Amino acid sequence: MYKLNDGQMIPEIGFGTYMLNGNKGAQSIVSAINNGYRMIDTAYNYENEGAVGEAISRTSIPRTELTVTSKLPGRYYKHDDAIDAIQESLYRAHLDYFDLYLLHWPNPKRDMYVEAWETLIEAQKFGLVKSIGVCNFLPEHLDRLEKETGVIPAINQIELHPYFNQKEMRDYDTQHGIVTMDWSPLGRASSVLKDPLLIELAKKYNKSVGQIILGWEHQIDTLPIPKSANAVRQMDNIDIFDFEISNDDIKKINSLTKVDGRVKNQDPAEYEEF
Repeated sequence: MYKLNDGQMIPEIGFGTYMLNGNKGAQSIVSAINNGYRMIDTAYNYENEGAVGEAISRTSIPRTELTVTSKLPGRYYKHDDAIDAIQESLYRAHLDYFDLYLLHWPNPKRDMYVEAWETLIEAQKFGLVKSIGVCNFLPEHLDRLEKETGVIPAINQIELHPYFNQKEMRDYDTQHGIVTMDWSPLGRASSVLKDPLLIELAKKYNKSVGQIILGWEHQIDTLPIPKSANAVRQMDNIDIFDFEISNDDIKKINSLTKVDGRVKNQDPAEYEEF
């Protein structure tokens, strides 16, 4: 378990739900919960908060044992819009609260993220959300949040995989007591899964390439949220806590990172979420 800077304890791995919609999506999420996942990651813009809520209602796992995350889209960063959107998210999911609620992107050109952050602080005080955080925020964005509100995020969810390991951002998060959560932890099933070094290490440790990647992410003190609709891969992805990658091999994986390693070139300094 990871302890957040506000005291909440959360699991060390989560389940991503992007593009898991409708009944099939709900069934996949039920499968993930039954296979041991206790953190479920969704977002307003995924348009599947309802499927997440339906999946939770279909399982026998108590709500208190689940950590449910959602995210506020940039178009709702004005105070009143943000409050409505958070409430709408909860209605969609049929939940009384979210365990984590995050700003999805900084959208610096619009310059609304401080107002949105102040609204999340307010929502936390009212009990709509337990912990608050951000996605894709750079050090300058985080510095500004702390300077203008006095509240540092508990989570920074960022793109992170072997081809883009974000060491500088991870170091910043660690120094400021922020847990780094990894979206696209397997590179969205990109060429990273076919990397010769990772295939070699998978054979060495008698693990799958996905397990090597997720195990590496766990060992560098980040929280991956892999997604799969396949029950076998779900079990494979969560089975990463019974082996340890050597320091030398960790360094080898670290060396795979690329300056232009982003999957879709979504640079938070420029990217504007819809």
